[in-house]
Amino acid sequence: MSIFTEGFILQASLILALGAQNIFVINVGLKRNYHILAATICALCDVILILLGVLGVSALLVNAPIFKIIIGALGTAFLMYYAFSKLLEAYKGFSSKRMSESEQLSKKLVVMATLGFTLLNPHVYIDTFFLVGGYSTRFETLSEKLIFGLGAGAFSTIWFYFLALFSSKFSHILSSEKNLRVISFFTGLLLGYLSYSLGADLYREILLVV
Repeated sequence: MSIFTEGFILQASLILALGAQNIFVINVGLKRNYHILAATICALCDVILILLGVLGVSALLVNAPIFKIIIGALGTAFLMYYAFSKLLEAYKGFSSKRMSESEQLSKKLVVMATLGFTLLNPHVYIDTFFLVGGYSTRFETLSEKLIFGLGAGAFSTIWFYFLALFSSKFSHILSSEKNLRVISFFTGLLLGYLSYSLGADLYREILLVV
């Protein structure tokens, strides 16, 4: 197996779970709401974080547990806010005007939300810095580490564009008011669960520090 393929397969095993970032990309894809921009930001962030991981940034963070606590606190609050907003969408419904106008995020908000879902999640740093970065230590040369990292980054790029394009292609089927309310409801529940799970991890981290 080539080094590039090893990175590609490892990243596939880490990213396929339905996390908050994937849910957000699917959501903007269904609305065709700057979904390619969102996929591009997710892919670029993953590639940058993966390359930082294989270059050994994880060694700097091992001795900085406060970093994980701060990111965890911000991420928990961020996910709680979006979970509430999705449940509110499901409750209020979508008038034709709201579906065409107000439910569409501006480009600036899509950029900010995508960065939030990507960078305010401690698990992205665990995956990229510690798991991918840690695995790369088995390679001896810098060039091998970078090839491995590029393999992992390649899967992330393919995956996020696939989510955005696939969800947008079938948006005409799923964009009725009834379907959007159902999607918003289950999205809210999933984000709420992920917020709870992240909050529980945060609480355990705080106990370890104090």
